[in-house]
Amino acid sequence: MPEQAPWRFQKIIRPMVEIEPEHVILVGRVLTCVGDEIIENGFVEIEGKTIKRVGRTSDLGATAARVIETGGTILPGLIQSHGHLAWDGIHDLAAQSMDDAPEIAAYKCASNMLINLKAGVTTFRDLGVNRTNLFAKQAVAQGIFPGPRLLVCGQAIVQTGGHTYWCCREASGPDEMRRAVREQVRGGADLIKIMACHDTLEFTDAELEAVIDESHRNKLPITAHATYDACINRVVRFGIDVVEHGGSMSEETIGLLKEKNVPIVTTFAPVVVQSQPEIARKFNIPEWKIAERQKAVADPKRYQGLVDAAKAGVTIAFGTDCGSPAVAHSVIAPELKFMVKVGVKTDAYDAIRSATVVAAGINKLKQIGTLQEGMLADVIVVDGNPLADLDDIAKVRMTFLEGKRMV
Repeated sequence: MPEQAPWRFQKIIRPMVEIEPEHVILVGRVLTCVGDEIIENGFVEIEGKTIKRVGRTSDLGATAARVIETGGTILPGLIQSHGHLAWDGIHDLAAQSMDDAPEIAAYKCASNMLINLKAGVTTFRDLGVNRTNLFAKQAVAQGIFPGPRLLVCGQAIVQTGGHTYWCCREASGPDEMRRAVREQVRGGADLIKIMACHDTLEFTDAELEAVIDESHRNKLPITAHATYDACINRVVRFGIDVVEHGGSMSEETIGLLKEKNVPIVTTFAPVVVQSQPEIARKFNIPEWKIAERQKAVADPKRYQGLVDAAKAGVTIAFGTDCGSPAVAHSVIAPELKFMVKVGVKTDAYDAIRSATVVAAGINKLKQIGTLQEGMLADVIVVDGNPLADLDDIAKVRMTFLEGKRMV
């Protein structure tokens, strides 16, 4: 492991925010996310940080735990694999990135962490805006402020003047790429992110090789913003661990993804939400952008590469790019529904697994993602049945994080 961030060595007498784990039994429909398992009259027993038992209510027996009849659906905590805590989902991204004071960015992170918990998100993978996510992680880890489990990249790394340079760590040349990685490592990053393309491919071969090698030397995974075939093919060949967004893909590229076991995190939500005029206009999305998004949503060929990749067995995980204009941190269902609509996921349960057990897998988190005995008690309760209507995933009544009731 790399050297720990300095705050890891601070002595904590006690956390500012103390929430004790509970001993409760939740009764209702249980989606364990182990395959297609559904326990219609089921229960999940939480004791301390872990799940003690999962089963049918007929097998519950006598217990000293508090029993809560939820009347709803119990499932694993959701894992947001592509989001931006310091973006508010309202204002222009560049303006926020360049004009927000660090203190304001920190407040936005704090607010969005609460919003995520209320939306049932118990793990959040932050892919950068500025260095604020490093401090958000510290605040959660040290009990300064409540939030989901955080995986953070620090600043995303981009070639000088590259895609979204205004919110990234710019670097030029192999040595500077390595320095940029080491800065994120020093700050406590859990992963490294690069912006590998926009309209053109970015990074020289030497730069790309250096940034990937330095990440792996520090035993951190590295993920790449990659949105079309030439870019996806290139970063996979060079050794990237995860592809963000994805896009058009040839058979060769899909074969490479499968061969090297590289997953894709989709982010349909900005296109889906910004295509709806009644929502988009509230966020000053221009009419030309709304029309562009509507055209994109209506064109199934646009997503054929992702569909073909999914059918070929490439792992597809859930992400919303939350913080983008009109994409609040509470927006979950539109992404899941569109995954099913375009055929990236076969049905509602398949989509839900992309935000639970599948996401846990791509993030190498072995103790979350399913409801099973001995797993960490990341558990949520929603009203209704999201298998029948994915919009019910937004009706969160309770969120437990390692047995602590956060909502």
